[in-house]
Amino acid sequence: MNFTDLVSQAKDKSNFLSIRDYLDFTISFLGARSTFIVAEIVCQNEQDYRFWQLPSDAGFAISRPFNSTLFCSADEVASFKSSLFPLMTDQDRVRGFSEREREMLNKVIYTVQQCIGIALDGVTGSNFARKLNGDLFERHMQLWFRHMGVDCTSATVRVPVEVDGIEQCKMNFQHDLIMRDADAVKIIGSVKTSSKDRLGKVFVDKMLLSSLTGKSVPHIAIFLNDVQRGAKTPRSYRVSSTFLPGHFKAYTIKLNPLDGVYYCDLRPNMLTDPLLSGQISRIDNLICNELWEFLEREPEVPLEVAVNDGLS
Repeated sequence: MNFTDLVSQAKDKSNFLSIRDYLDFTISFLGARSTFIVAEIVCQNEQDYRFWQLPSDAGFAISRPFNSTLFCSADEVASFKSSLFPLMTDQDRVRGFSEREREMLNKVIYTVQQCIGIALDGVTGSNFARKLNGDLFERHMQLWFRHMGVDCTSATVRVPVEVDGIEQCKMNFQHDLIMRDADAVKIIGSVKTSSKDRLGKVFVDKMLLSSLTGKSVPHIAIFLNDVQRGAKTPRSYRVSSTFLPGHFKAYTIKLNPLDGVYYCDLRPNMLTDPLLSGQISRIDNLICNELWEFLEREPEVPLEVAVNDGLS
């Protein structure tokens, strides 16, 4: 499979209807990469990051940066598919994953999404490619939760606004993830490839829902990473962070903390800063631990939910 074939596959959402579809694409991409990657470039300011120069049919474009310490080989993804993936339907087994198994789960999710993103870097028209990559990440996460037996959809929550006990109108809140047990909403989630320009909405949505209902439903945010290409100069390949720690702390302290914030690729300050490390963790922490704790809670408020469609 050549690079043009991989780009064509990545551009068609109908090719990604199951986790196996995502894994198979990644195995094909990584298995063929030696035939189309022109060069690998080491990031100048954070050496763990790499860029790939794409082939002539992509105009020799430079890919998005990726964290080489989280990037799997084709064999590693194939091994995950045959060994750990079949176990993901067993809640007890997932909750008991070893640290090595959890690290591999995190790396595979990261690698899968970055392979799709790099393929889409070969598409002319970055806005289309960026939107499509975001949509496929939302679907990617929805499919993981569904694979584990969780009722998970993108949906709109409709909340009544009352004055003196009389309903005046309804406020609609559209969410990437609504996880339910029967008719009870257990988790509301946002899924984005990065927090850039999107952080505040998650905090505000939680605040408004709590204010309008007087109750609380767990609100979580899932991000792939917060790294982008740095300032462009002819011979400089750098990365910069899109995470705004001051904004995150202000929202957490003055508005309300989220119930969970999860990344595949954590920034260094998310590990060292006491407030950030207490609020942000790796995505395997959600899948192997906190997801099940949220689902076991008793719901505090009934919510009217209008399901948008099957998948994002």
